Amino acid sequence: MASRLQLLWDTRVAHRQAPDAIARRQRDRLAALVTHARTRSPHYRALYQHLPAVVTDPGQLPVTSKATLMPHLDDWVTDPAVTRAALQDFVGDPTRVGQKFLGRYPVTTTSGTTGTPGIFLSDRHAVAVTSALATRMLAAWLTPRDVVRVARRGGRTAMVIATGGHFAAASAAAALRSNPVHRNRIGVFGVHMPLPELVDALNGFRPAILSPYASLGALLATEQQAGRLRIDPALVALSAEGLPAGEYARIADAFGAPVRHGYAANECPFLSYSCPHGWLHVNSDWVILEPVDADHQPVPPGERSHTVLVTNLANRLQPILRYDLGDAVLVRPDPCPCGDPLPALQVQGRVADLLTFPGGVTIAPLALSLALERVPGVERIQIVHAAPAALTVRLRPREVWPAVRTELTGVLARHGLGDVAVTCADEPPRQSAGGKFRAVIPLS
Repeated sequence: MASRLQLLWDTRVAHRQAPDAIARRQRDRLAALVTHARTRSPHYRALYQHLPAVVTDPGQLPVTSKATLMPHLDDWVTDPAVTRAALQDFVGDPTRVGQKFLGRYPVTTTSGTTGTPGIFLSDRHAVAVTSALATRMLAAWLTPRDVVRVARRGGRTAMVIATGGHFAAASAAAALRSNPVHRNRIGVFGVHMPLPELVDALNGFRPAILSPYASLGALLATEQQAGRLRIDPALVALSAEGLPAGEYARIADAFGAPVRHGYAANECPFLSYSCPHGWLHVNSDWVILEPVDADHQPVPPGERSHTVLVTNLANRLQPILRYDLGDAVLVRPDPCPCGDPLPALQVQGRVADLLTFPGGVTIAPLALSLALERVPGVERIQIVHAAPAALTVRLRPREVWPAVRTELTGVLARHGLGDVAVTCADEPPRQSAGGKFRAVIPLS
């Protein structure tokens, strides 16, 4: 408890200090993390063997990625009790979602945008930092009046998320609901639910905080405007994808509530949070974020990066150091008008488009891509909205096509789209010209 209070106080103090004070925290925490990684992780010990004894500049470190680190999971982690074999058994059991691996480590999984499956763990320190930064985020998002509105509704939070796997949001929801204090306050609604059923369920739950994936938030705002959805949240907190700028204002107007969002990843769940001016502020006391070009050289503020490197300064179990997230960002070159002193950025490479079919039926891309992640044997998959009533699937390996077709047509049928044609493409999944991999490509 003392440690958590110290973290809460430190995050509060850091938020009010000048950039130089934040930079000192970064240097000290980076040096300690690098020392820990090269001492306890066989993979980092070999990777960093030629580096100076003390590292305070992230530019001295080699670039890493999910593709380069995940094959060495057993040597990457700093606790030898954590093994890939045991982890795969753990995440293969959906009944254990929200439980802690070995009784002490939260686990999340993702296939991400590169096609490389990922398994990520957090230690107790990282969880405490995440909690402290979440408190700072909510303090920035909620006014005293908002807090009163949330309290009057019993703090009920509706999470519209992917279920059935160890996804980050699903794991967090399951962990919260395991606590009797939160069990009745957290409502979990599957992203795969047909929209009319989801609307009815939310009307019955009456959330104080609505927390959907961003593309689902846009759909629900349309339902609210049409009068079918009738809820009065004090806050709409979006996650996962980005949206076109005008959509945030439309969602806020539909619900009569502030709309906030964040840019984060399994590798660093506390990366950033949005402000009223639409910028994302980086929690730079615990994160080092480096916008870089295609050669991993720094990109100045005001220019769009090719990708971004992230260093998570809190997680010592599975160190994330100069890790290529694959997202293009633009850092604001001047102070944000909201007054928040933390660096502000916009993400240029995570804009999601909804899939709209004949008859006006709309589906969020995640409703399709996350359903197909559960099909055994899929290495990489890409869904292309090729025509108004046709989807083409690029798949590897092609041998799993029958199972993919069954799952995909099932999702479509639940949304009343049983007449949409689904075919398997001859070409394999492919990346965009900028190197990004989109799991779902909307109709042009």
